[in-house]
Amino acid sequence: MSNQLLFFLSALGAFNGFILSLYFAINAKKKIFANYFLSLLLLVLSIRIVKSVFFYFNPNLSNVFIQIGLSACVLIGPFLFLCLKPYKEDEKQSWVKHVIPYLLIITILGFFYPYVEHKEIWRCWIVNAIYFQWFVYIILSLKYIQPIIQKIREKESLKRIDIWFLSIYLGVAFIWLAYTMAAYTSYIVGALSFTFILYLILLLLFFKNSNETTFFQEKVKYKNKEMDSEMQHLISQKLSIIIEKELYLNPNFNLEEAAKELKITKHTLSQYVNEILGKSFSNLIKEYRVEKAKKLLETEKNFTFESLGYDSGFNSKSTFFTAFKKITGFTPAEYQKSCSKSV
Repeated sequence: MSNQLLFFLSALGAFNGFILSLYFAINAKKKIFANYFLSLLLLVLSIRIVKSVFFYFNPNLSNVFIQIGLSACVLIGPFLFLCLKPYKEDEKQSWVKHVIPYLLIITILGFFYPYVEHKEIWRCWIVNAIYFQWFVYIILSLKYIQPIIQKIREKESLKRIDIWFLSIYLGVAFIWLAYTMAAYTSYIVGALSFTFILYLILLLLFFKNSNETTFFQEKVKYKNKEMDSEMQHLISQKLSIIIEKELYLNPNFNLEEAAKELKITKHTLSQYVNEILGKSFSNLIKEYRVEKAKKLLETEKNFTFESLGYDSGFNSKSTFFTAFKKITGFTPAEYQKSCSKSV
């Protein structure tokens, strides 16, 4: 009875993974490639899980099916990376370099070293290489999760889309860990992990707004209390204090500290920034810091870009480069070159 329950729970996740993959493929919005890659991510994960489930309960499973299941793992990392990666018009074909080479390599290996005849090579070398590649893409994908981690550090409220992406990332990382540690736990742990994580994601999907172009839409805040024009003008003037005193140069400067400095409530400041300025407090501070960095790029000469980021209030080089590129459309080096040309 316990084995039947274990089989049911682990197989159920794989089955629903296929259904959810089909759902995202059909409902993927035009030009939102992340939806397609999420669909493919769920598909290859489901193939891997199905292989695990049937191999665990039927060790005499066809070696060809085992090879397909293991080969699917080579695309889990790339599809995770691509579904989290922000879409850009000039990067329509960037998915090719992350998918096609691995497809060719695993196909060639599967042809010349089929699993049925070279089990030891697969177990000792090919599978380890696949899991290493999967891990590399987990690390590469981390840069797209960093803005969410930054929000958590700054104690900002997360949008549902943030929770969605974070859940996908942590879920795939946890499944990788479950399979990597299978030798010390149980082979079926990976399949059970997938079922558990999938249902967490389905719970998030339950709150999906069908009119949203991505997946989730944040509920309207403060709708029962509108801010009058006099208060808006007052806060607009007070915000200049942050710029004049360069309070944003403190890497740990957050909404709570700003509210205390400006002598207004945290709720009121948050409402003004979100509703009137149409951005988060974190993004507002990033804009102040980027403006500071631009001034330093235009006036200073003896510095490194890393030190420039710290001098502008950023707490890491990667955060600085990401914010600068997003706000200005240039990297710091590109911006510096454009400034020198205009002089």
